[in-house]
Amino acid sequence: MRWGEKRYNNFNGHLRQVFGEKVFKVPLDAGFTCPNRDGTLGSGGCVYCSARGSGDFAGEQGKSISVQFAQVKEQMRKKWPRGKYLAYFQAYTNTYAPVGYLRKVFEEALTQDGVVGLSVATRPDCLPDDVLDYLQELQERTYLWVELGLQTIHKRSLEWMRRGHDYSAFLEGLAKLRERGVRVCAHLILGLPGESRRDIMATAEAVAQLPLQGIKLHLLHVLKGTTLARLYEREPFPLLTKEEYVTYVADILEILPPEMIIQRLTGDGPPDDLIAPLWSLRKWEILNGIDKELTMRGSWQGKRAVLTRPAT
Repeated sequence: MRWGEKRYNNFNGHLRQVFGEKVFKVPLDAGFTCPNRDGTLGSGGCVYCSARGSGDFAGEQGKSISVQFAQVKEQMRKKWPRGKYLAYFQAYTNTYAPVGYLRKVFEEALTQDGVVGLSVATRPDCLPDDVLDYLQELQERTYLWVELGLQTIHKRSLEWMRRGHDYSAFLEGLAKLRERGVRVCAHLILGLPGESRRDIMATAEAVAQLPLQGIKLHLLHVLKGTTLARLYEREPFPLLTKEEYVTYVADILEILPPEMIIQRLTGDGPPDDLIAPLWSLRKWEILNGIDKELTMRGSWQGKRAVLTRPAT
């Protein structure tokens, strides 16, 4: 198969093709905030967002990029002694600052030994023109991904999660990035309360037709200290079972275009902070389940894709 042992276009295989060896993402915290936290749009963040701004596995906040990189890299070297690195600006909204500050922290990351590129997580409504121009500059001289949070296309779910933007804002941000040739990876959350199978697949079908180069799939999980945790503890709502999640992921992979790179198929929170579902801690069990499901179906990424999307 075109993806080696996998039945989907996995990020690890893609990076090996590009760089000729294993490449690791080193998560960093550059001290950003978010318009959904600083009062511009809201003060509590999205309902599921942790105190670390979804950067629970990032470097230690307050330390320099160089120090964080060295510390996280050393932890990774214990398990994987060889490889190159992508500096991953993960925590909060990583374009929500003056472009001078972005240039300072991104350039510092690029000088670290073994770094071959950047991955920048942000919101689609935090892309002013000067930031877009700088991202285009980076795209032209290094390997760059911009990760945009979408989660769902459905207005009612975006409002429930207090996302602070709608689907049209995502489409606008995506268009601006693609006009500048920047690779974009979208984040989706499966299992949002009130979303049916039809709703979940409608989001996947819409995303499959967009000029995206990558996607991350996450399950909704509940972390201590979040608004979601308070909602769940007050009135528990059903969360996906492992079997349901595996089935959804396989269904979604079948309709995604084969060239779209799958950066993640599941998400996990810090074990000490995770309230539910606890099965999400068994990451390899989930990934193996997805592989087995695709094999059992005799299926693969793109098997049922509608090949009508615009060129990426």
